[in-house]
Amino acid sequence: MEHEFDVKNDKNSQNFNDGQMNGVNPPLCEVGGLAFSASAVLMLIISAVVAVIISLCQIAEGSDAYTYLRYLAAPVAMTLGVIFSLKVRKVSPKKMLRFKCNPKYYAIAVLLIFGLIFFASDLDGVFLEFFKLMGYKPQEASSYFPTLTGGYMVLALLVMAVMPAVFEEFLFRGVILNTCEEELGSIRTVFIVGFCFSLFHASPEQTVYQFLAGCAFAFLALRSGSILPSVLMHFINNALIVVLAACNLFDQAGELMMPFEAMVTVKVLAALSLIGAAIWLGFDRKPYKKGDRTKVKNFFIYASVGIAILGLMWVLSFFVV
Repeated sequence: MEHEFDVKNDKNSQNFNDGQMNGVNPPLCEVGGLAFSASAVLMLIISAVVAVIISLCQIAEGSDAYTYLRYLAAPVAMTLGVIFSLKVRKVSPKKMLRFKCNPKYYAIAVLLIFGLIFFASDLDGVFLEFFKLMGYKPQEASSYFPTLTGGYMVLALLVMAVMPAVFEEFLFRGVILNTCEEELGSIRTVFIVGFCFSLFHASPEQTVYQFLAGCAFAFLALRSGSILPSVLMHFINNALIVVLAACNLFDQAGELMMPFEAMVTVKVLAALSLIGAAIWLGFDRKPYKKGDRTKVKNFFIYASVGIAILGLMWVLSFFVV
């Protein structure tokens, strides 16, 4: 069964390469850079529009309406940014969306995200303390969430877990990953996607975790040949955070409150999950694409506008309370 899925993915990859060689709407790495920049610009514009709406409607800061409006800005921006970039470069969205893969990758996805959430995320705490020395004031965890009781939980999961898992994965593990891998190679693409994913969130307190998660999502998408395992990982990550918040298991600093013995047990299991997922993926014999490192600059030229905007937002977050 595993070989059947691998053969299908190889055929998809071959068709993808044939399209490039024949010069038929080739999905070049510049498309990914353009999509990233367009999404960043649009998020800036939509955020400004949201701010005007909030002001005109006198929506109170911290209210549900205020929180949801802020969360909706990024998915809308990404959707429009992807549509714009694909239309301008005449690339079919179907080439960015691959779904079929061996079921084992869904199990690997669960192991990876469990390890990332409960083990790798601790690295954020180390860097956060360093950022605090530079004057950064982290946002209270409670300010991230709307009402999470009763039926409101369904709405929260839809906006905070389902939508990011779909739209962010389409941009990062769909468009950027699939347009870069063919020209830049597998390993370079993993780090590029991780960098872009982390920077797009412009959150110093989560920079390290989002980079690691972005790389893990990208690596699994490359190994599986499908966007769905990373969509599953992304959904579990966000949904679990929402559920834990609903259960009041976060303190004001956003740290998970758990008895010491339980915390140690979870950390050990999370570390083993990461190791197990890495070993499992290590048995995957799918070849890595080498690509051309000289073309990396092509991506960053087109992504430079987005990098400048989001980088500035990242820096300004140190001075805006």
